[in-house]
Amino acid sequence: MIGNGLERSRVGKTTLTNEKMETISKEEQPMIDVSTYQKTECRGLKAIVLENESIRSVILPDYGGKMVSFFDKSIGYEWLYQAKNESLTIPPYGADFSEYDSSGFDEMFPGIDQGPHPNGEEIPDHGEVWALPWACRPTVDGVELSVKSPKFPYVLKKRMRLHGNTVEIHYEATNKSSKPFPFIWTPHALLNMNESTEIEVPAGMNQVMSVEGGSEHLGGWGTNHTYPETASLKTGERINLSHLEPVEEGTAEKFYFTEPLSEGWCSLVQADVQRRLTYRFPKEKVPYLGVWKTRGGYRGEHNVALEPCTGVYDDVYLAEKIGKASSIPAEGSYSWKLHISSEQL
Repeated sequence: MIGNGLERSRVGKTTLTNEKMETISKEEQPMIDVSTYQKTECRGLKAIVLENESIRSVILPDYGGKMVSFFDKSIGYEWLYQAKNESLTIPPYGADFSEYDSSGFDEMFPGIDQGPHPNGEEIPDHGEVWALPWACRPTVDGVELSVKSPKFPYVLKKRMRLHGNTVEIHYEATNKSSKPFPFIWTPHALLNMNESTEIEVPAGMNQVMSVEGGSEHLGGWGTNHTYPETASLKTGERINLSHLEPVEEGTAEKFYFTEPLSEGWCSLVQADVQRRLTYRFPKEKVPYLGVWKTRGGYRGEHNVALEPCTGVYDDVYLAEKIGKASSIPAEGSYSWKLHISSEQL
């Protein structure tokens, strides 16, 4: 149970609250979805743990509201790429993202690339909110986190709860100014990968554009390719981008699908553990999809990220100019949601 002083303790299938103790077995109550909220410490920082019988999620409020673990308890599998350091250092505002921990799920907002915002202010590297502390409070069924920009006129909130095999995240961005506020949001969630990893996207998504300047196989920014199969610009051989090819050490790619999503979902399949990680979101609010993959080409790391987003090509100034950024209305708000599920194949 969660909320208002309720405490958890388990002995076998026993759930203890400060009011009474009830013994619950799967046979007696197969539909009950008991979740818990705990304050703890993770890698030297204050942490919040949301947990039920299926999954465990760990969040660091002081480190940009970062989710550092999304763990499938039924098979003992961690979806999120893990830091190698025993302790983490909280970045200062405006830090260089590459100099700090890149594991887990960081929020990117109000842009990704460092550069000008359409209102004239400068967006820091990978946006603002990953390097800001978030206020945190428990709710009746989970946790609410919020952050206020020190430079721009917005407040960003997210409410998180667990339901079965899913973490449900509901976002609201509020604009305190008298002018619309263009933005890009994406979940920069680095996921573990191996030779079994495959990407699944809705039907009709058949063209992508490279935005990673150092990509030898996909070419520089603006190079288009068919999806899922295309030709490597380095070797001329056919590669399958949904299979995270080429299987070559020292590579890194990022690409965006050039058209809006036909449906509001994307998945990462791990056949070796018989699981699929699926993101679900409203396509009218989160219409685009980017993919990041590194096989040792960035910081020596091996991970992949599916990045549904509210605007394209990492640069909110460019996205606004070409009509592919989202915008918070003047003195209004913009709401969306992201549900992340660990599903059996």
